[in-house]
Formats: sequence, C-alpha cells, structure tokens
Amino acid sequence: MQIQQYIESNKNRFLEELFSLIRIPSISSESEHKPDMVRCAERWRELLEQAGADNTRIIATQGNPLVYGEKIINPAKKTVLVYGHYDVMPVTPLELWNTEPFEPVIKDGKIWARGADDDKGQSFMQAKAFEAMMALGQLPCNVKFLLEGEEEIGSPSLKQWLKEPSNKALLKADVILVSDTDMVSPDVPSITTGLRGLVKFEMRVIGPDHDLHSGDFGGTVSNPVNVLSWMIGTVLDKNGHITIPGFYDDVLVCSREERELINKAPYSDEEYKKSVGVEVLHGEEGYTTLERIGIRPTFDVCGIQGGYSGEGFKTIIPSVAWAKLSFRLVANQDPERIAKLVENYFRSIAPDSVKLDFTYYEKGMPYVCPIDLEEYKAAEEAFRDTYGMQPIPAHSGCSISIVSDFEQELGLKSILLGFGLGADNIHAPNENYRIDRFLKGIETAVAFFRHYGKQ
Repeated sequence: MQIQQYIESNKNRFLEELFSLIRIPSISSESEHKPDMVRCAERWRELLEQAGADNTRIIATQGNPLVYGEKIINPAKKTVLVYGHYDVMPVTPLELWNTEPFEPVIKDGKIWARGADDDKGQSFMQAKAFEAMMALGQLPCNVKFLLEGEEEIGSPSLKQWLKEPSNKALLKADVILVSDTDMVSPDVPSITTGLRGLVKFEMRVIGPDHDLHSGDFGGTVSNPVNVLSWMIGTVLDKNGHITIPGFYDDVLVCSREERELINKAPYSDEEYKKSVGVEVLHGEEGYTTLERIGIRPTFDVCGIQGGYSGEGFKTIIPSVAWAKLSFRLVANQDPERIAKLVENYFRSIAPDSVKLDFTYYEKGMPYVCPIDLEEYKAAEEAFRDTYGMQPIPAHSGCSISIVSDFEQELGLKSILLGFGLGADNIHAPNENYRIDRFLKGIETAVAFFRHYGKQ
C-alpha cells in the first residue's frame, strides 16, 4: 500500500522526468544525433543519482556512452543488474505522425512520442521503482543499473566493452532485469521466455558504372533493380517457407504440448488484423499466428532502393540497387552460420553480369529463459501481486541480442519483465505507451525485488 501511495503522489513528477528523456532525440543510427546521445546519457545519470543511486557515471566506449549507477546495501545480499537502452529508432516518415515525435503528448490515457515505450518509458519504470524502494526504506537487495545507447543498432560497443575482465567485475550480479518486451494483452500479464535471434544486413547489387538510358541499353545490360527484386523473390515460397538450403537444419521444433501452451494466450486473429490494418494474415503454412511470431524464423525486406523515385519519370537502368534485409532466428540457430548460408545462397544465384556487396549490421543469438528459475518464480509472484493472476510464459518475436551476450560473457540469465503491447507502434510513427501500464510496471518491479530479496 505504501508503494502504491508513493507512486500515486509522485506520478506527475515521474512523467515530467520521463518527458525530459523523451525530448532528447537520441537516434543511434543517425550520426547527426551523436551530441544527443551524450545529452541523453548525462540526463539518465542525473536521474539515477536523484533516485538514490551511488557511483553514477558516464562510461566512454568506442561508440555511444554507457550509463552506470549502483546501490550496494550489503555485499552479502543478492544483486540485480537492471539493463535498459536510451537510444531510439528514426522517426521517418514524419508525415505519418499525428504529433511531434520528440514532444510527448498525453491523449486517451497514453503517452505519444518516440521512446515512450521502447525503451525510455519501460526502462524508466525500473528507475522509479528503485526510487520508491529507497524513499520508503524497502530496498531488499543490491541494485546496479546499466543503460546503453546502441541497442537499436545491435549494441556493438557494449558487446566489445563486456569482454574486458574489469568491466565484467563491475557488472557482477545474480540476475539481470530487463523491461523492453511486451505483454500478451492489456489485461493478461506475461513473462517473455524466448527472444528470437537476428541477422540484419544490406545487400547491394552493382551493375554498370553509371546509370544508362533504358532505351539504348535495355535488354543488353543487367538492371540491378530487376536482379535484386528477383533474388529477394526467391527466398520465400508460396507457403511462407524460407527456401535457402540448410536454413532450418538447427531449428528447435517445439512439442505439441509447448505449442498448445503458446496458443492458450488470449488472442484473436480478427483483433490482430484490425490492430495492424489488414484484411488477411499471411505467414508460414501450418502454424498459428502466435507460433509464427515466437517459435518460427522469418525473412523480411526492411527497405529497398534503386533507380529514380522522384517526381515524374526517368527512363534509366540504375547502376546500383540495395536492400536492407533481416532474418529472425529461433532457438539453436547460430547467426554466424545463417549469415554464411544466406550470403552463399545469394552469390550462388546472382548472374555473372552483376556484383554483390554485403554490409552486416547485427548478428544476435536467440535467448531462452527456463521457467523453473527462482528469479522467474519471483517475477510470477510479482505479477500475481499486482495483476491478481498467474502470468503466461510467452515467446517474443523480437530480438534483444545483448541479452544473449550477457549470458555468454557474464553467465547470467535475464528476466524479461515487459509491459508493452503490439499496439504501441514501437519503431513506427505514433509510438505510444499507456500511463496505467507505466505505473503498474513500477509497482510490479517493486514486487519483483520484494520476492527476489526474500529468496
């Protein structure tokens, strides 16, 4: 009850502090926002210090800075490492936003802004849970915070930083707590037990050394856009199955019992279609929508470009075309192996009349969290306290590649305590986050610490 009262009496301040983070356009993938990354990191450090953290600092990396803070109440007690990220996705196309992306607006009980959910809103819940426990003298275990500014581009600097023994020692803990995932529905809590891995890259198809007149040269020179389109079109068959030889060799096939459990989640195809504005769903044949999202690998074209796309028409054979492609992977699939399979496949089918060039942006391992861990049990108890029901274990279609790196480098499991929804439009125009879930997330995080501290 004390925690609920503290949250209620301070919620307006909580929101204003969150808005101070949101207003900083910390887009990690756009180099012109480099100063904004530093500003956002410094603001995070200030907020952690104000919440009661000790030894708050900005840690330089090869890329964007890390933010660290801690509260060690007793070295003999358990330690929770709270991880989050302060970088956000680009906001284009701006014309599709109903509000200014970096000027948060409250409407219909939601915060509308880039980063409202992913991940400023969600990670800030953890900071305010910590503040509440500190203010009321209820912090039951040690806490360390680590915020990074490159999750949206694959966490390259943090992954390199983690390899240093002194940095591993700094992050020594018993478990990692992450709020950067979704619930299965607004009223039914869930704990994410699986994250898909990821391979994302840009493939360039290079033809003539300059654009050519399509009348003079059409039919004699390969058109890179034609070639690129054809190559991409061969990856999926009519049943949504990826055709690349060997791609499914290591896929962990879920049992009938596991698939039945996945499909117990409250879900409606009709509501799903309505939420994304389509009339028909499509995916790998033989699997439900929830199974396609969580336990099956996928292929997507995230962007494609080549030739003339301005006003009017220009009759050319472009000299180059490129596409940004991603493969989401599931348990047992190695992103390095998949990357080699994919690149070898494209090179094997490309005509000799073009050249291919590959630039990789991220290769992330899948992650699985067993539901018999004591940390998982603490999260279950926390949701029972705040939602009055047993949370559902759920496989996510998303990727947070650093979580697997944490397990490899630090030997720690992560508990994925997320409060987002698919309708929050993360990575898209009009990102939003319900205020009631923001506040309930703070309360649930406190409950997790309480139950974990007892263990």
